[in-house]
Amino acid sequence: MHSPLAVVVALAATGVLAAPAPFLHIRSAKNPKPWDTGAVNLIPIHESCNDTETTLIRKGLNEAIQLAGHAKAHILRYGNSSATYRKYFGDAPSMDAIGSLDKIVGSDKGHVLFRCDNPDGNCALPGYGGHWRGSNATNETVICPLSYDTRLGLESLCTHGYTVSQSPANTYWASDLMHRLYHMPSIGEDYVEHFTEEYPDVLELAKNNNTYSGHDSDTLQFFALEAYAYDIAVPDVGCPGPVPSGPSPSSTTAASSAPVSSASASASASESSPPQTTSAPPQTTTAVAAAVQATTPAPSTTAA
Repeated sequence: MHSPLAVVVALAATGVLAAPAPFLHIRSAKNPKPWDTGAVNLIPIHESCNDTETTLIRKGLNEAIQLAGHAKAHILRYGNSSATYRKYFGDAPSMDAIGSLDKIVGSDKGHVLFRCDNPDGNCALPGYGGHWRGSNATNETVICPLSYDTRLGLESLCTHGYTVSQSPANTYWASDLMHRLYHMPSIGEDYVEHFTEEYPDVLELAKNNNTYSGHDSDTLQFFALEAYAYDIAVPDVGCPGPVPSGPSPSSTTAASSAPVSSASASASASESSPPQTTSAPPQTTTAVAAAVQATTPAPSTTAA
């Protein structure tokens, strides 16, 4: 019987116990560029916007990122268990909503442009605070003069009689610009759509078909507003407003997977009539009307 030492010596002599291969060092390219070279983190604003318009749009865009960022943080903290989350998304897994919100926060902004020169003439339409340019220029949104007179800053959330359930989501620059960003293909990716028309429909969708809630534009806006109101603006109180008893009379979307309007609608913005400017959330009367949704805030009792 051979000793263990003799076996080891014999194996070594035959090469079975070969030395380990030398560590292979892979050299990086000479002067490598950062992986995200060319990224655009600041949303471009067109030269047609004057200094005042640029300042207000920039502030609004920063607040849109702030609003969406807090909504995402709320979900990351509580998952799909918070009362606010379940109100808007039911028992749906949280990943869809997190991803949709993070597109506002972290997406590359190089394929988005906000402008003020009214190239399509739609700012002349009554009640129009702005519009996505659709097939005329899919990466562009126009902000009309009405927005500067009516939009509120996020710091005023829950003031002036505002409630989430009874006031339009576009009362604030932050939520209005969230909606406009989702129409941009590079942000919404034709995935975030309008599956609801009004606030009651958002809640109905959460109860009956929440597969779509995580990428419904109105749901994301209302959720972001309510989470920010409860967590930040008026802690532990917020301004939710009364919960409606059922879906809006005109709604047929709560149990449907078809979007009310498509962010990829190819019709010209000028082919749709502007929504009514009342204290209720603006309705969308055609596929394009939602894509170019006019923006008249309430709680004010006047139209503009």
